Amino acid sequence: MLKTSAPNSVFVLLDGSSRSSADFKGRVTLVNFWATSCGSCVAEMPKITATYKAFHARGFDTIAVAMHYDPPSAVVHFTQTRGLPFQVAIDNTGQVARQWGDVAITPTSFLVDQRGLIVKRYVGEPDFAELNRLIGRLLPGA
Repeated sequence: MLKTSAPNSVFVLLDGSSRSSADFKGRVTLVNFWATSCGSCVAEMPKITATYKAFHARGFDTIAVAMHYDPPSAVVHFTQTRGLPFQVAIDNTGQVARQWGDVAITPTSFLVDQRGLIVKRYVGEPDFAELNRLIGRLLPGA
């Protein structure tokens, strides 16, 4: 486990509102960097959705961060047609990706614990069975 502090980032959501990394404190959170043009990102979204639905009531959150090169209209269309139940942000400037270790490869995901520490980084699609076990261990009542 990495156990390094998550960067202090501001995520601009599709509705124009924003969230910061500090908003995740107290919840286990998956921060997923993705793009609509990334085949493996699109393929893993149903699994990310299933993980979110399985653990959200126990204190788990997900934020999907679309890369700076992804057209906002494509991100909005994808989010609406797939019915993504979690928050989606657009990293228009690439600043958020830089803050999270110069993310360039998609998908890249970070699992952040309740204290704001990154416990795991996934480059490429995670092993969802392993990810779900880890989330289950991090959540209260495990």
